[in-house]
Amino acid sequence: MKEVILNADDFGLTRGVNEGIVRAHRDGILSSTTLMANGDAFEHAVELAQSNPELGVGCHLVLISGKSVAPAGEVRSLVDRNGNLPASLPSFVAKVTSGKIRTDDIATELRAQIQKIRASGIEATHVDTHKHTHAHPRVLNVVCRVAKECGISRIRQPIESFRNSWRTTASDRKGTSTQVVAAAAVRSIAPKFRATLKKFGMTTPKHFLGLAMTGQVGPATLRGMIESLEDGATEIMFHPGVYDDALAETGTRLLMQRELELQALLDPAVRDTLAQRGVRIISYRELH
Repeated sequence: MKEVILNADDFGLTRGVNEGIVRAHRDGILSSTTLMANGDAFEHAVELAQSNPELGVGCHLVLISGKSVAPAGEVRSLVDRNGNLPASLPSFVAKVTSGKIRTDDIATELRAQIQKIRASGIEATHVDTHKHTHAHPRVLNVVCRVAKECGISRIRQPIESFRNSWRTTASDRKGTSTQVVAAAAVRSIAPKFRATLKKFGMTTPKHFLGLAMTGQVGPATLRGMIESLEDGATEIMFHPGVYDDALAETGTRLLMQRELELQALLDPAVRDTLAQRGVRIISYRELH
């Protein structure tokens, strides 16, 4: 059987992103999203989640950009004097690898984020991380440990096969070369990543798509992904949303690209392709 989880990252980033995600669920095929506890539009996202109970909502754990959820004094090695998390992925990776960021501080921040989401009335279906920081072995161990402590046993495995990365970027390899490299970097740690998930008893979809084409999954690309799905459960990652001034002010590199991915999730031809291929849409709730 072929099953697919269509997950939108960055729920809570801005009201426009929230509205795009919910529209993709109500009027399209989106089945799942992950919520940023430190997002500027967190409360708005919670309201929308509560009014759309069929949308699976997980935790989009954030260790890069924005303010910490835990008090700055409790995570001193993770934040600057103003309580800001590291501004970029290279900066974060360098500090984690060198040991400048304490494992206990990462755990404290992750725990605070999960607890904030739970306190809002949402029981998270799963966890993933902003910018895939849990691809780093030290971070993955902490994410798995804290998730299990909090009763969460499902997690994203952001490992895309070489065949899928190359195939999905065939029409735009120049524009997505950075993401192809990123997909290859994550793929290099696959054996250790999977061994860690097994150690902690974490459940994850068998396949993953969307890393090499981050922000570029338009209708035609999505139809191609669906047509080539393998047996088992596959997560396809999206970043849908409405482009507005608030989004531009966040500094995210994904702006109008979010409108493209929203179009893909709303496209009737994509829904028809799912039906023709006999693919069952699920959320992380149904993942076993």
